[in-house]
Amino acid sequence: MEQRGLLERIYTGYPRFKLADEQGVPADKIQPFPWLQGPYMARGKFGLTGWSWLNRQWEWQANNTLDHYVARQIKAPTHLVALSGGGLHAGAAAQRAGGHYICDRGSSHIRFQNEILREEYARWNVPFTGIDPRVIAKEEAEYEQADKITVPSEFVRQSFLKMGVAADKLVKLPYGARLERFQKLAEPPTDRFRVLWVGSIGMRKGFLDVLDAFRLLKHPGKELVVVGGIDPEVKALLGAYNLTGVTFKGLVPNAELPLIYSSAHAFVLPSIEEGLALVQGEALACGCPIIATTHTGCEDLFSDGVEGFFVPIRSPDAIHNRLQELADDPALRMQMSYAATQRVKALGGWDTYGKGFANLLAALGG
Repeated sequence: MEQRGLLERIYTGYPRFKLADEQGVPADKIQPFPWLQGPYMARGKFGLTGWSWLNRQWEWQANNTLDHYVARQIKAPTHLVALSGGGLHAGAAAQRAGGHYICDRGSSHIRFQNEILREEYARWNVPFTGIDPRVIAKEEAEYEQADKITVPSEFVRQSFLKMGVAADKLVKLPYGARLERFQKLAEPPTDRFRVLWVGSIGMRKGFLDVLDAFRLLKHPGKELVVVGGIDPEVKALLGAYNLTGVTFKGLVPNAELPLIYSSAHAFVLPSIEEGLALVQGEALACGCPIIATTHTGCEDLFSDGVEGFFVPIRSPDAIHNRLQELADDPALRMQMSYAATQRVKALGGWDTYGKGFANLLAALGG
């Protein structure tokens, strides 16, 4: 937006020091309002992350106070783009001033999200507190209030349609990706078959399905490399699994990821729900074939059977079958690896995303 002369101001709950590395936006256009969000982000330093009631209240108040603060700043017609959950009052203020309100939702429809996660937690007999009902109610009010709702993938768009939102209110704008630092640096080892996981290890991501699929995989040198932090609810379940061949690397510096992707035979992302996982673009750039559920936004990044495979959610057997196919057919894996690197050349970067938003604003009359 800044490149196109369309950005007037960014309001954020992040403290200014957290934005020191942001590039491309003049500092005087960024207006922090960190009085509740800043302490919320730092609560781990004070041992408060385990206080679920406090955290829920804190997060709710942080979003609401920022929303009301921005609403008070709007005095003239403008296009307001607000992340879902934080723009109901500011969006209404923009509309009253003669402008428009765009609700930007990065994940599936919030009620759809809450229901599918509840199902997933029940599947593993793990307690689920659910999304704060106040947040659900506010977001659904935002969906109703907004002139347009922007979503990053076809999966997210379909979730809104299933929840009764009109198709003409939805605008799909797939995220861009800065893939210039990701490239193929090496070939995977020839004496083993390496499966890769990159991302948080939680119920939402379907990690236990990967473990089940990996257990079924038949290969004398199979290994599963896991990069990311482990959520407590998953950690509590790992004791029931045979983790032979599984290596947990924890969090690693971003600079190490290109080599990790490049040296894997397959990257697996069996998420139950998310908007558009950009780790898929990183894997493609490094020539690593992908096995992903259709709830990851994969359909907006690559083609089934060309650079990787689509599988249904909750389908360790399907994941296993595709892993076995790649393990048994090195020529297919190499073909997909090459197709992946070529696909990245066709993926639009953030400039394409910005162009899409500019077109949307123009259509609204800006």
